[in-house]
Amino acid sequence: MSFSLPVAPAMKKIFSKKGESPLASFSSRRRTGAGVACEHGNGVYSQPGYHVRDRDLGKIHKAASLGQVVKVQQILFTLQFPKTSSPFHRTALHLACVNGHSEVVTLLVDRKCQLNMCDSENRTALMKAVQCQEEECATILLEHGADPNLADVHGNTALHYAVYNENIPITAKLLLHNANIEAKNKV
Repeated sequence: MSFSLPVAPAMKKIFSKKGESPLASFSSRRRTGAGVACEHGNGVYSQPGYHVRDRDLGKIHKAASLGQVVKVQQILFTLQFPKTSSPFHRTALHLACVNGHSEVVTLLVDRKCQLNMCDSENRTALMKAVQCQEEECATILLEHGADPNLADVHGNTALHYAVYNENIPITAKLLLHNANIEAKNKV
């Protein structure tokens, strides 16, 4: 049994030029386990994950990155004010999203963490979840009010990354949460 999703007018507009990336033209791109990694070094569309060194992370960041829900919960319970970000402004929420730890994302969201905090490239946890194609994490963030229209240092929104990755389910969810299809990046 097969089915097809109806294509909303907004999605037709996004996917209208077959084979042409809405973000940029790439000489080469490859799929990785976490999404799309670009083969060039300009940083505009860098690899979706983070290169993380243990020494740069606080306890809560390490636990979130590893998906250790109980440990994150213990840290949140015992510390009145846990360190909120790493040297690159990556929050525990960013790291949980990059690694697809939806249980940690749920815990942090339920504890009223700030959903729209930005890392050093002005990317929110939602952007990182979308960039890494972690649909469950992105859905949790959207359902709790994460802003899909914030732009990173290159002008890319979560929708730009979803379209670039050709991820129709995440694109549809972003559109359902009022993602701006007219947002323009700097490329």
